[in-house]
Amino acid sequence: MPTLREAVRYWLKLGLISFGGPAGQIAIMHRELVERRKWISESHFLHALNFCMMLPGPEAQQLATYLGWRLHGWRGGVAAGALFVLPSAIILYLLGWLYMAGGHLPWLAAIFHGLLPAVIAVIAAAVIRIGGKTLRSPTLWGISALSFIAIYHFDISFVLIIAGAAVAGWIGHRISPGQFPAGKSHGASDHDGEAGFLVLAPVPRASWNRTLKVCAICIVLWFLPVIGLGLWLGWDSTPVAQGVFFSKAALVTFGGAYAVLPYVAQQAVEHYQWLSHAQMMSGLALAETTPGPLIIVLEFVGFVGGWQNPGKFSPLAGASLGAAITVWTTFLPCFLFVFLGAPFVEGLRNLPRVGACLTAITAAVVGVILNLGVVFAEHALWPERGFDAFVAILAAAAFIAMWRFKIAFTWILAACAALGLAAQWLGLA
Repeated sequence: MPTLREAVRYWLKLGLISFGGPAGQIAIMHRELVERRKWISESHFLHALNFCMMLPGPEAQQLATYLGWRLHGWRGGVAAGALFVLPSAIILYLLGWLYMAGGHLPWLAAIFHGLLPAVIAVIAAAVIRIGGKTLRSPTLWGISALSFIAIYHFDISFVLIIAGAAVAGWIGHRISPGQFPAGKSHGASDHDGEAGFLVLAPVPRASWNRTLKVCAICIVLWFLPVIGLGLWLGWDSTPVAQGVFFSKAALVTFGGAYAVLPYVAQQAVEHYQWLSHAQMMSGLALAETTPGPLIIVLEFVGFVGGWQNPGKFSPLAGASLGAAITVWTTFLPCFLFVFLGAPFVEGLRNLPRVGACLTAITAAVVGVILNLGVVFAEHALWPERGFDAFVAILAAAAFIAMWRFKIAFTWILAACAALGLAAQWLGLA
């Protein structure tokens, strides 16, 4: 069994190198923890992954939290989950400051203009990738189309769309399982003591006492900063509104960062007006360049919202407060979900209707991600000065490079930024 100090060193290393989105991050953990270090057996890892994919929030961060908990209890879980997020939070904070403080510089504006096509391309790729894996029946295609129509044409809340999809999946699986498949199972086999792997301590049994204790501690920690800010700054202040909004977002983030971004755009951009669509796209591009979970983009939303609505603070102080409360209310619920549900993990393989709900939710998510791409593309391609041919051509090229030639998105971002700068110098954009 590794010591807690050894595990902490690994979780910090993971937080610094976990590029590549959820799939890449999960692959890194599998290679290190299962294949090389043999801390976790294959069956334990896959069953943990199945559990985390059923939770709202970033599945890779929750997987790290769960595995840390299995190795060293709550201390290991807290260390793994926190260190998975902390490096990317610090990096994105610095990038957010550079974006807001230097936004008036022509060369920096040109770089961010070049990043817009890369964002359009990566959202288009996400729609195709997630849709290809999820839309395996005509009914699921219909749910996806209806979700797009509902949010794009009728501005129906993302939360209502997800709730409707979950109900459809629950009922539909009973009526027609073929139209609402439960998805592939990652259930553990009976080889948790596989040769060469650590024999982990038994999972603590679920009890009312444990459940109430976990809920009490996590919920108090979750809302104490929000209540404190309300008493200090007033209940209508921007940091309190951000704390409440991102607490709600944390409950509906099934399907990863691209699933919650339409909800954030709908509320933070259009309702609260904390930032613009262009700023949201720039934040997504910046988040793609950092390690850790892509949902850290929400920190950028909080940072920009605080900068532009600082209240009695300076812009940087308001932005710092906005970023801090956003990160806190986005990620602390992940620990509640993992610690609360972990003792029940072994029974999840027997809940096919839950899997069908998640399949229907993911189908709806495809539609809302498509809405996100369409809205972002409209604002990027048709700014105030008219149609932007530079963005259109570069977005098509970026998509082909990523989808057809499998070029890493980090290189695509760098190329788009450089081309944006070159276009500004040449007077082409």
